[in-house]
Amino acid sequence: MDAPIERFKLSQTAKEQLTKLKRNTKIEQWNILCRWAFCRSLAEPTIPSPVPIPADSNVELTWRVFGGEMSDLLLIALKQRCHNDELGTDRETLATQFRLHLHRGIGYLAGDPKLKKIEDLTGYVLDAEKP
Repeated sequence: MDAPIERFKLSQTAKEQLTKLKRNTKIEQWNILCRWAFCRSLAEPTIPSPVPIPADSNVELTWRVFGGEMSDLLLIALKQRCHNDELGTDRETLATQFRLHLHRGIGYLAGDPKLKKIEDLTGYVLDAEKP
């Protein structure tokens, strides 16, 4: 599948938030934390606010590194979310929504006072599965 965005840079704020998350969770790879953040945002029922996000850090990822083996699944999830939100699924919309969801998710994870270790990330999934 064609990625909506080949390369992307994180904002300086997101880099600092991810650095905090790396410290807390002991997950060293940016891409793994970014996947958690992206999925965390997708789980929210609201559309991310259309705020400008600067690409002002030195952290740059490719879509393939971001998604790894899950890159096609993450793209399908993004397309489905954009369709559900009635935003369209053209390349530009997907790229914009990806950046918005990614940065919102990073903010959510970094701002969660309960997120102190890697096991707390799995708590998101387990909580979501409860009836």
